[in-house]
Amino acid sequence: MAHSTNASSSPGHGAFPPSPVLDSLPTGHALLNAVAQDDKAILDLTDAYFIRTREIVERFGDCDVTYAVFLRRPVVAACGLAHRWLEAVSRRQGFQVEVRDLYSEGAWVGAGEPLFYLKGRFSKLAPLETLLLQKIGPTCVAAHNAYQMAMALPHVPFLAMDARHCTGAAMQEQMAYAAAVGSRAAQREGAKGFIGNANDQTAPFFGLNQGLGTMPHALVGYAGSTLRAAEMFVERFPDQPLTILVDYFGQEATDALAVCNRFADKARAGQISVRLDTHGSRYFEGLDPQTSYEVLERHVPGTLRRYRSEKELRYLVGAGVSAAAIWRLREVLDEAGFGAVKIVASSGFSVAKCVVMNDAKAPLDVVGTGSFLPETWGETYATADVVAYDGRPLVKKGREFLLNKLSAAR
Repeated sequence: MAHSTNASSSPGHGAFPPSPVLDSLPTGHALLNAVAQDDKAILDLTDAYFIRTREIVERFGDCDVTYAVFLRRPVVAACGLAHRWLEAVSRRQGFQVEVRDLYSEGAWVGAGEPLFYLKGRFSKLAPLETLLLQKIGPTCVAAHNAYQMAMALPHVPFLAMDARHCTGAAMQEQMAYAAAVGSRAAQREGAKGFIGNANDQTAPFFGLNQGLGTMPHALVGYAGSTLRAAEMFVERFPDQPLTILVDYFGQEATDALAVCNRFADKARAGQISVRLDTHGSRYFEGLDPQTSYEVLERHVPGTLRRYRSEKELRYLVGAGVSAAAIWRLREVLDEAGFGAVKIVASSGFSVAKCVVMNDAKAPLDVVGTGSFLPETWGETYATADVVAYDGRPLVKKGREFLLNKLSAAR
């Protein structure tokens, strides 16, 4: 069923569907995608054949067109940023545009299904197609990935750590928005989802004023020891919870205990977290293949007998941040009386890895990941096809399926 929206009475623009993530932003929060491109920049960045199309249409007679926007793979609808960008452009340029969503934000959309129909004057919409599509495909795919991650580990909160893998501010905004949309979809089904991200600009998507995080590996190297890095952090930010990064020197267990003993009151009060980010070329301190098997057999003996691939086995007992490593760290902390200390894990937490961690009941308190970013970029390519001219349905051969829901969107 179409997601109904009423035409706006405001001059110069049309109906733009609601987005709970965007609509909950603090007043005055600037959207990078909405303000970054002025009219000249749009023309400079769009494909030349769309500009020539506009000039031809202006000479031979303009018309109303309806576009269908779709992707060729299943996604989660996350079109809010694109809609707001289009709204900003239409306001500034003074033309009317009508958007009809077929799916509400955060809904699952099948491959080839139109996400929305877009109606307006051909001469106005043609030059916008290139930039509009850039704001749809990657965001919807990333939202789908974030949703699947959250559902794969429904009892574990996530922290979005994608910004450093993005190619610039626009992508950074799109990926954070995607994580928030996918997360809200999972939260509606009972998952914890994404509770925040690592930078201030996009933190409001998650209902926060600031990004989350304490220290990178570089600070541990600067301090000369994990313990000294923790001491520096506490001295500078005495009232902040402390997350320590324990893999720099390959002494995950030793360094975790050193910090917990140094700040025992914080540790017992649950104000310390241990972040595990062990490199995939080495094992957690004290583990090897055999001891990793033994750790899992102590806690989740059936898990190893359910693995189905070499990759899954690596996630369970391999080098890096494996389920065995997480269970071993939990053992070390509990045996020392630090049961209130939380475990944060990062390093390649894709959907597949999250599924394995859930099966192994890995004792995770938080997962930090940017792995919801699209892995196969070709899957992110969105398409916009004109499906009606002045109300008359017409589409190129092979795309007739785009007409199926046109009447429902009118």
